[in-house]
Amino acid sequence: MSVNGIGTTGYPLTGYTARKMERSVEPGTVGFMEAVEEKAAQGRAAGQDEKAFEMVGRGAPQEVKDAWMDAAKEVNANGMGIRGNGMMSHISQMMVQRLNKQLKGETENFDILGSTVESAIKAAKEALYDLEHPRVYTPRSIEVQQARIKEGKFYRAFLEKLEQL
Repeated sequence: MSVNGIGTTGYPLTGYTARKMERSVEPGTVGFMEAVEEKAAQGRAAGQDEKAFEMVGRGAPQEVKDAWMDAAKEVNANGMGIRGNGMMSHISQMMVQRLNKQLKGETENFDILGSTVESAIKAAKEALYDLEHPRVYTPRSIEVQQARIKEGKFYRAFLEKLEQL
């Protein structure tokens, strides 16, 4: 039994009213702090996407960069496997292309995407093909498999945007 919001032991019934308030909030609405954190995470991810682009497309035209950024935002992943926190999720196919250039002795030009839309399409197709047709089977963790699936989605979205140019 309670009188004026005071329970039988003299404590307020805050638990009941708090749960009732939680249930009365419309599903899908986000609190202020959650919205702020989400925006901050998007900003960090966008910064990482731009850094990833600079690693492989420094000489690419602006429309290629725009296509890269749009695809990265759409898929929530980029072609270099760099997460929003700056850590790599796995070794991506574009990273492999970059490392192959290094092994061939190219020490300054890591521009995988080239200087035209056509060269960027060629590089993205090559990366997607290599991703879907690995030369050697290597067992991978669930996290790496999921990251590779996202990488494939990124390449497809990137190619779609490039082919519309």
